[in-house]
Amino acid sequence: MSDAELVLRSTRVITPEGTRAASVAVAAGTITAVLPHDADVPPGARLEDLGDDVLLPGLVDTHVHVNDPGRTEWEGFWTATRAAAAGGITTLVDMPLNSLPPTTTVDHLRTKREVAADKAHIDVGFWGGALPDNVKDLRPLHDAGVFGFKAFLSPSGVDEFPHLDQDRLARSLAEIAGFGGLLIVHAEDPHHLDAAPQQGGPRYADFLASRPRDAEDTAVANLIAQAKRLHARVHVLHLSSSDALPLIAAAKAEGVRITVETCPHYLTLTAEEVPDGASEFKCCPPIREAANQDLLWQALADGTIDCVVTDHSPSTADLKTGDFATAWGGISGLQLSLPAVWTEARRRGHGLEDVVRWMSTRTAALVGLDRKGAIEAGRDADFAVLAPDDTFTVDPAALQHRNRVTAYAGRTLYGVVKSTWLRGERIVADGEFTDPKGRLLTRAH
Repeated sequence: MSDAELVLRSTRVITPEGTRAASVAVAAGTITAVLPHDADVPPGARLEDLGDDVLLPGLVDTHVHVNDPGRTEWEGFWTATRAAAAGGITTLVDMPLNSLPPTTTVDHLRTKREVAADKAHIDVGFWGGALPDNVKDLRPLHDAGVFGFKAFLSPSGVDEFPHLDQDRLARSLAEIAGFGGLLIVHAEDPHHLDAAPQQGGPRYADFLASRPRDAEDTAVANLIAQAKRLHARVHVLHLSSSDALPLIAAAKAEGVRITVETCPHYLTLTAEEVPDGASEFKCCPPIREAANQDLLWQALADGTIDCVVTDHSPSTADLKTGDFATAWGGISGLQLSLPAVWTEARRRGHGLEDVVRWMSTRTAALVGLDRKGAIEAGRDADFAVLAPDDTFTVDPAALQHRNRVTAYAGRTLYGVVKSTWLRGERIVADGEFTDPKGRLLTRAH
């Protein structure tokens, strides 16, 4: 600890070995030691005594739609990364759509990186996209440092990012498996969606019927079969159907290389409480019933679901019309994901160590960021400081993302993020932000 520049001290530090009173030493942006709470502070080091506030590793959100460039009026790197920092997130990985151009070629990745470079308040990495016609671009994108490839199995909602049918899924997955890459998949089957009743209008029940569970279940089953045949690594995005869980558990038991995420809105909101016409609750796949939610929590507890990410997918407010069929589908959750999940987790008997595992450790591992996701020597000094027993009521005006539409408006949540630290520098505290200090990350070669 003699070279430490900074020491953060708390009676509650969440480490891989558990929660304990500790002093965390930092030098040159890296954690150098986790020491007893009363360890001597070396001469010249600055002490930050956090009292009883919890020191946890900065969250890693691997599912964020920043939409910049091209749809910057929906969101942007400046606003998205501020919202993330305010919520204790220190790393995000940006989805390849809804920006223009989408991140489907190396040139498009270069454009995205140039736009993000001076606007990132936190560290930012990038997913590539797998389209019907870009198999030739996948390896170059992998070599350029994307963390993996996003594919849709049903229409994405934007024309420039078409979905893969089963034959094209097989071609893309074979190519990606050939260089040891990761395919992440929006798993809804288009045939089941086409066969579902399409009523339109303001009733949430009609929208829910239009995105049935069997669309997810069939798509997941097909993905498992492809991954098993090709010995490929796949990840199921934003799982909402609990009916798919037995398929996933069986595939994992067989050794299929599959991981699964779900989202705060599926874990904290229920179909029964969505008002008609309230399209701030619209997302695809949809928020389902309370009984379904109970099974998602059980799957998180037993490891069938690996992690929790936001799927932050904003739009301008005018696109959130009162007709669920035509409203843009997406929930903005960056700033509120930690308190939303913590509020429900504590009610269900889970601890903050569980939340850290789901939202930091496992997400970092998913994309191979071995310097993120834990408070231990050798990792980046990325932290969130949380007052877990304090509450606040969600006021849309206090949110940092560009269009302040939120499904959480008026909710009282546990867990106030007091400050967020990136590589040993405090980047936000009590609503005050520093200039952007984030770096653009690439997959480790």
